Amino acid sequence: MRADDRAPGCVLVLPCYNEEAVLPATLSAIDGLLQDMIRQGLVSPGSFALYVDDGSTDATWSLIAAARAEAGPRLRGIRLAGNAGHQNALLAGMAAAEAADCVVTIDADLQDDIGVIPEMIRRFQAGSHVVYGVRAERKTDSWFKRTTASLFYSLMRFLGAPIIPGHADFRLVSRFALNALEEYPERDLFLRSAFPAMHLRSSCVSYARKPRQAGETKYTLRKMLSFALLGIALYTSAPLRLAGCLGLLSFFLAVLLTGTTLFSWSTGSVVSGWTSLSLIILYLGAVQLFCLAVIGEYVAKIFTEVKRRPRYRVEETLR
Repeated sequence: MRADDRAPGCVLVLPCYNEEAVLPATLSAIDGLLQDMIRQGLVSPGSFALYVDDGSTDATWSLIAAARAEAGPRLRGIRLAGNAGHQNALLAGMAAAEAADCVVTIDADLQDDIGVIPEMIRRFQAGSHVVYGVRAERKTDSWFKRTTASLFYSLMRFLGAPIIPGHADFRLVSRFALNALEEYPERDLFLRSAFPAMHLRSSCVSYARKPRQAGETKYTLRKMLSFALLGIALYTSAPLRLAGCLGLLSFFLAVLLTGTTLFSWSTGSVVSGWTSLSLIILYLGAVQLFCLAVIGEYVAKIFTEVKRRPRYRVEETLR
């Protein structure tokens, strides 16, 4: 238990983007969980759920406002001006948690099991600053999503980026960890690697991922690829080294080919070889374009950072 041995103030942060189909069930389940934890003395009576509307175009905000009238202080809401993105919605919610002892972030579709949140609170009370929710299995996901997720985590670890396999954005974060996060001034943040990179005392709780109850996933293939590139570009420079290695390999191949060509010329063996020449040109062109794409990705991140634009803008709040 913590030194003062009191129930911690906890804020449940749920980013929402066009979740009107699943939100009624989510609002009921989260409020029920919150009341149970307050009744058991696991969290303080001042704890609440904070819904962050990330620029939804459906009735998401109206549902949050209506639920606020019933739940009272146990529910609060933030409406962002436009779609700022999932990571920025999480940051907005954590920033609005104010003086809470800990924050739990979870997606509004509740595919992550809210039943393990009490265990997360206990781990926090036992001294963990970050408690990661780790998916023990992904049977409810399609084969394509399971495969790409596995490849993503494997690639991130291979490149040296700090990441917890099977962990998305379902986690508990202490006030100490939140204060540490404020020391990261960059505009783009990849939270799945940001917290592991802090090397704070942490633990994991595993759970089985549930099927989506209603609505559709907001992570299209394009968004998943963009998200993966963000994590790689922000937390590892290995692709830049790879580009350098490819350039060095191309140089040695060119030297080898030059030696072979000169030897053939000196022995009087004239080889027409337009096919091999075409392949060499295509190979070198592909390497050059790949290296330029890698460098361009990092330059784009620098361009975003130097502009120092705000990550999000809060349009309306329910407090």
